[in-house]
Amino acid sequence: MALKMHGALSSSALGTLLGTSGEAARQQLVRLAEEGLVIASSEARGVGRPTQSWSLTPAAQSRFPDTHAALTVQLLDIVRSSLGAAALDTIIAAREAETRAAYETVIADQLSLRDKVAALTNLRSAEGYMADWREQPDGSLLLVENHCPICAAATACQNFCRAEIDVFRAVLGPDIEVTREEHIVAGGRRCSYAIREAQ
Repeated sequence: MALKMHGALSSSALGTLLGTSGEAARQQLVRLAEEGLVIASSEARGVGRPTQSWSLTPAAQSRFPDTHAALTVQLLDIVRSSLGAAALDTIIAAREAETRAAYETVIADQLSLRDKVAALTNLRSAEGYMADWREQPDGSLLLVENHCPICAAATACQNFCRAEIDVFRAVLGPDIEVTREEHIVAGGRRCSYAIREAQ
């Protein structure tokens, strides 16, 4: 909190601010650095040893209040009530088209279904879905998303979820069946999708 409020500080300045020693503050900063929450930088100021300052990393920003989920839901409600459901559907369709185009540029180069699912998994993980995939005993593939970074929006408007599965079907190909088996919005621990060649 002190680094968020005051910016980069030396361990001694932080210790003074917190009413403890600079060494005690430094030990806490080292622990936070191991967790990837702070980073040290050195700055030479005249003669003597450089001064080491500590600042927050981007990962640390998630530890502070963020109302983006509530804002997203509020904006969706405003669009729906002010402009109508058709306007909201237009927005979701535009997002779906952009996502599909972005995924297709990556997945189009993959030849096998396994390679396509692996590429899709990497794309989804990069977007925060904490995705993974594995082969099932019946030969189908299972794409698992352990987190939903758009959960608030998807809860407010199920068409986001419909659009996502439509994107999966489009980029994996017309001969591939994609079936949602678990759904976070419906109370599941995760979202999972069975993927197999159409019979």
